[in-house]
Amino acid sequence: MPSGRVLQLNVKPRVPGEPGLPKKPVASSYLSVEGFAGDYNRYRQERKSASPDMAVLLIPVETLRELETEGWPMRPGDLGENITCEGLPYAAFEVGTRARVGEAVIQVALPCTPCKTLGHLPYVGPSKVSEFVKAMAGRRGWYARVLSPGLVRPGDAVDVLA
Repeated sequence: MPSGRVLQLNVKPRVPGEPGLPKKPVASSYLSVEGFAGDYNRYRQERKSASPDMAVLLIPVETLRELETEGWPMRPGDLGENITCEGLPYAAFEVGTRARVGEAVIQVALPCTPCKTLGHLPYVGPSKVSEFVKAMAGRRGWYARVLSPGLVRPGDAVDVLA
């Protein structure tokens, strides 16, 4: 089965009045069915009733690099993803895919849909948000539920399971 690694682990605590992105890198975090310790996802909490299907957001750095070649200066964590992985293409994930990430096991539940919140990124802003949302279509990342909690660190393996 394909495997990669955690390039960067990203969280952002709840800060009233601030958007949930970009998220900042951390050295490690415990992943539970509620998500990563120290992370808050406003959309998940307020609009999706803390859906366990959206406990974690994952995106391959290769997708960020594609976007960068298209003129969007992406950095890991910019899209609000918790796990920026490396070595696995976007197509390695689909709804139902299970993966071991560090000590945890996750299962992809749904694709993340691009939205106007992306306009908070300094290189997007209100004037380019529609263009960026279109650029992100079909590659915004994957939401996953946590099947088995555990500690996750940058450098940990991301192993797609059979």
